[in-house]
Amino acid sequence: MTLRMLRIIITALALLSLLAGCTDAEKRNGNTGLANTGIANEPVQPKPASGDVGDRLPPDEITDPEPESVPEPEEEAELIPDSEAVWMAVGDVMMHMPQLPSSYDEKTKSYNFNPFFTKVKPLLEQGDWTIANLETPIAGKALGYSGFPRFNSPVELASALKYAGFNVITNANNHSLDRGAQGIELTLKHLLDQGFIVKGTARSKAEAEHLTIVEQKGIRMGLLAYTYGTNGIPLPKNQPYAVSLIDEAAIIRDIGLLRKAGTDFITISLHFGVEYQTVPNDDQKTLARKLIAAGADIIAGSHPHVLQPYETVEATNDDGTVRRGLIIYSMGNFISNQRGDTKDCGVIYKVIIHKNNNTKQTRIGEIEPIPTWVYRSGVKGAYKYSIVPLEQTIKERSLKGLSSEEYKRLNSQLVLLKKRLSSMSAQAASTK
Repeated sequence: MTLRMLRIIITALALLSLLAGCTDAEKRNGNTGLANTGIANEPVQPKPASGDVGDRLPPDEITDPEPESVPEPEEEAELIPDSEAVWMAVGDVMMHMPQLPSSYDEKTKSYNFNPFFTKVKPLLEQGDWTIANLETPIAGKALGYSGFPRFNSPVELASALKYAGFNVITNANNHSLDRGAQGIELTLKHLLDQGFIVKGTARSKAEAEHLTIVEQKGIRMGLLAYTYGTNGIPLPKNQPYAVSLIDEAAIIRDIGLLRKAGTDFITISLHFGVEYQTVPNDDQKTLARKLIAAGADIIAGSHPHVLQPYETVEATNDDGTVRRGLIIYSMGNFISNQRGDTKDCGVIYKVIIHKNNNTKQTRIGEIEPIPTWVYRSGVKGAYKYSIVPLEQTIKERSLKGLSSEEYKRLNSQLVLLKKRLSSMSAQAASTK
């Protein structure tokens, strides 16, 4: 064999050995000779067995696989807790002349009417908005004290109302002008000096047109107040805005203005109805329901001097949602010298107001009427007065000066009042 032949054989064997090595590598790399899949023929790194990485790949060629991209979970919007506040209201606060003598202190030469309210103060202080209808001017001694038919009371009544727990006063009623424009001016001064929010009378056009919005616990209440008249006393010629009179179109306009201003609910004090009637008349029902339909939420009625029923009505909003409105036709006398035929009875309304801070919707929750009674003791010329929660007083027999028979009569009166108050509450009227 020649040297040239030997070289050819050696070369052939080397080629065969090389081809065999490539075939094994292709098998290890998964290249089995199948049809082209359209995936680029890029070199595939072999998956080494555990422990032999260093034998097969140089350290600078070892790479960690890219981690799969996991989408971040969407953050849920944080819910804002609901707000809740208490709306409370009472009827007529009056001051007949027999109420004055026993409240006068000769030493200080001043009046103290706080005892009128001591028994109901713990209840009234539960309110966030606690509203009274003041049916007397409190112009003070300068304009002369008087009772019916043209009232004027001591200025100390304002501080007593503050002591009791009230923070909102409405005074559009048939006695607003009993001491004329000057009486209104002095009354407002004394009330504002005590820090009250007041609605119903005004000293200027700007004051009359001012939008009254009272915010408590993040809930904004819009407030309006109107009366059917002023006992025939004409409005001052140069002050036609002095007392807000009932005018359906004007009230609906005012409701709209409050809604645009961002109120959550609207209370309207209406001095209307017929004195001493225990049921509302058709005019009361028609007007009150129209105002609820127009956007009001609570109608707080006064003037008849006796309790009338309350009712809830449903109104459909512009966006199709349904709203529950509350109409209180008359809250009776809260404090006065009137006696008999339930004229010495009143009521404290306690209403829960809920606001969903996420949907911005506000609704009326639980409604609780708490009947009250004016306890009058002593003798003529020196009567003492105290407003008491009727049911609690009967249960606890807390008035030591009453006999068993008198408690029995009080209980019968309580049953009558509860029946009267709720006589319309189950009749959910619908208004559009």
